[in-house]
Formats: sequence, C-alpha cells, structure tokens
Amino acid sequence: MDDVVEASKLNSMQNGLLMERNLHSLFDQYLFSVNPDSGRLQNASFMPDDFGIDGRILYPVCRDPENIHRVSDEVLRWHFRQSFLANMRGAGEPVFEHDFPPGTDMLCTQQQEPYGKERFEMALATKLKTKSRNDPDAAS
Repeated sequence: MDDVVEASKLNSMQNGLLMERNLHSLFDQYLFSVNPDSGRLQNASFMPDDFGIDGRILYPVCRDPENIHRVSDEVLRWHFRQSFLANMRGAGEPVFEHDFPPGTDMLCTQQQEPYGKERFEMALATKLKTKSRNDPDAAS
C-alpha cells in the first residue's frame, strides 16, 4: 500500500499539508479532518484520539491569505464533509487507494464501479502531471 502511494506521487507538496506519515495515512482514510468553518481551525477526529490531534489548531502559516500556496479552505471543507459522511453515515466517497483485495482485476473493477470514470481520470491526470513535471521534453 505505501509503495503504491509513494509511486503515484500523491504525497506531493502541491497537496498542501505536510503531515507525519502515520497521520497522512489516517487523513487519507478520512479518519480525521480539519474543519475550516469553526472559529478556530480544529481537527475533528473520527477515531480514538491516540495521537492527541483532536482539537489542535492548524499551524497559522498554512492559512495566510497573502500566501498563494496556502491551504484551500474549499478543499479542507470538502475533505471534512467527506470525512463526516464516511464516518457518520457511511456515505462518503470511497478511499480509492485501499479498496482492492489482493488478486483483484483493478481495471475491470474500475470500469464497473459507480466512481470508475472519475477514478480513472484522477489516476491518469496524476500520472500525466508527474510526467510533465519530471520530463523537460514533455509538451506544456
């Protein structure tokens, strides 16, 4: 699982938040999130708080409105909503990286599932962006 995430470059700086590896994995699984709509930006934990993250404030430099590289409130809001839905109602979007049992025909499964098209487009866009960033001869 970690090799797949590393190979896909999903842990890039363009994703906006630097986290410890174990917290990053929990964030990707919607087990905790950041609520940008509260008066203070707080983590809302959807699991036992073994890491002491519930109620902590996101580092202020991440939210500096003057910084073009700041964390997007819209993206945080989307992730928070998906986390809430996934943990409270079971209706959040699937965690794509972790839902294939060993030996599954991933391409066939993607073609038949409800989010198949979106999932394929996301994977393709990620690969193409990575290629164009790393290949000086790639067309812009």
